Amino acid sequence: MNGLFLEDLCVGQSAELARTVTGDDLVAFAAVTGDVNPVHLDEAYAAATPFGGRIAHGMLSAGYISAVIGTKLPGPGAIYVSQSLRFRRPVKIGDTVVARAEITAIDAERARVTLKTVCSVAGKAVLEGEAEIMVPRRPAQGGA
Repeated sequence: MNGLFLEDLCVGQSAELARTVTGDDLVAFAAVTGDVNPVHLDEAYAAATPFGGRIAHGMLSAGYISAVIGTKLPGPGAIYVSQSLRFRRPVKIGDTVVARAEITAIDAERARVTLKTVCSVAGKAVLEGEAEIMVPRRPAQGGA
């Protein structure tokens, strides 16, 4: 699996993926991270909150952004430098989250790209942010 090189990228390029959140996803995420907040795991507890039921961990949606960056744009070989996040709405079990990353700037000298990152459900943003990624350069070709 090969990713894109810095030289393959341009402002405006984008990629996305979609995932439908399940209750099993929340249990697995809690097990891996240790975030066992009952708003994610306990339906009776969560029903008494303003959300009216269990919601996904915000960082689960952020993980979908990581998946876009690590597998699609720029893909394998890309290294996260930073990511800002603003959580806008809750994600509920059964929601399909569309994670999207779009290149907004390229710093060729430093081999870094800036991406606008958004996760949405039914066309409404649930998470917004910006990522800075280090991208490998195309290897030099051996000359004669």
